[in-house]
Amino acid sequence: MSSSATSVVNGGISFWYADDGLPAVREPLSGDASADVVIVGGGYTGLWTAYYLKKAAPFLRITVLEQKFCGYGASGRNGGWLYNGIAGRDRYAKLHGHEAAVRLQRAMNDTVTEVVAVTEAEGIDAGVHQGGVLEVATTPAQLARLRTFHEHELSYGEKDRELYGARQTAERIRVAGAVGSSWTPHGARLHPGKLVKGLAAAVEALGVVIHESTPVTEIRPKHAVTPYGTVRAPYVLRCTEGFTASLRGQRRTWLPMNSSMIATERLTDEQWAAIGWDGRETLGDMAHAYMYAQRTADGRIALGGRGVPYRFGSRTDNDGRTQAETVEALREILTRFFPALAGVRVEHAWSGVLGVPRDWCATVTLDRATGLGWAGGYVGSGVATANLAARTLRDLVRQDSGQAGRTGLTDLPWVNHKVRKWEPEPFRWLGVHGMYATYRAADRRELLRPGTGSSRLARVADRVAGRN
Repeated sequence: MSSSATSVVNGGISFWYADDGLPAVREPLSGDASADVVIVGGGYTGLWTAYYLKKAAPFLRITVLEQKFCGYGASGRNGGWLYNGIAGRDRYAKLHGHEAAVRLQRAMNDTVTEVVAVTEAEGIDAGVHQGGVLEVATTPAQLARLRTFHEHELSYGEKDRELYGARQTAERIRVAGAVGSSWTPHGARLHPGKLVKGLAAAVEALGVVIHESTPVTEIRPKHAVTPYGTVRAPYVLRCTEGFTASLRGQRRTWLPMNSSMIATERLTDEQWAAIGWDGRETLGDMAHAYMYAQRTADGRIALGGRGVPYRFGSRTDNDGRTQAETVEALREILTRFFPALAGVRVEHAWSGVLGVPRDWCATVTLDRATGLGWAGGYVGSGVATANLAARTLRDLVRQDSGQAGRTGLTDLPWVNHKVRKWEPEPFRWLGVHGMYATYRAADRRELLRPGTGSSRLARVADRVAGRN
């Protein structure tokens, strides 16, 4: 039987915590304190940064401050795509040259392998399966974009990427109407909640201090200010991604973009036989308002896309609750891709925010004059990018403190990139909602009027977004 949005478990942070349980919350900060490095944010970026800094320099006193619990934000709500995409690569090629962007891409390719290796070394059972990433086209316009995308990726040195026609695509995953696909081996599926829980435990075991239920209200040189006290340190690293706007003075720095997901009930062997997916690839498409999905370790489909893209005033959601119409829209994508699953129940729905800079470029920065650093603006590609960002922050701090010199990571083109702030309200809200309405209209037009060219509406949305 079909499921309605009203029967779906909505929120509860995410399905990943419904599956694995919420973590026990660590003690909050109990007064003023000092450290060598204070990290604001207990998600992937903050925890990976603490991990690599402590591994490289065990003598460092490192404190992590988290407003709720480690993994409350995007790190515990994402689609579990560990892959080699990075936001802003083409812009970095324009600013710094093609070879610099190729080095950035190679670093991202290596990052997928690095995360898998560390989970194994630390005994973190995060349901990792390295099946690569399959991105499909279901209309002639999407197929034209797919071929351009595929050639573009090859130009950045990804020689092991493969292009498939309709038959080869169906041999991997039987997406209804798929006319082609592009596959890269540089990707893996994982369970986001288990990864962030395991990483927090590994960091704590190294001697890093983690304070949860400790919101940071202001960051200034050598100070991280909370309601319970101030932590002073030579280095204060902001690793807050989509929650950055809540900090004093940061409301227009990165826009908190919403992304929403659903998880189905466990599929039967017969249902999996009908759609394939034996390789456990992560699955995406070439729509302008794209989708992303994985076959979970326990036999479900977790699928996501944009719902209500942005809340006025850069507000964030309440524990992952999402709108009924968003649940239905995601279910429509599920059954359009896999008609054989029309009667499958959707058991869980949730939302989260990701950080979007005004130029859509991920960045890593350390201001050597103030000791303030930050990383983020991943635009939805943060599961792997956060790891590369953390290793880069490690190298920048060690370089600045005289522990080490320049490295290949500190010379990557995204380091110390600067971008202007987002527009004030209501222009910010109007722009983002107009942009995604236009992308959806472009996708509808391409479905209803099959042609080989992308809808001109999408180019209008790209100009509004500042993507070109």
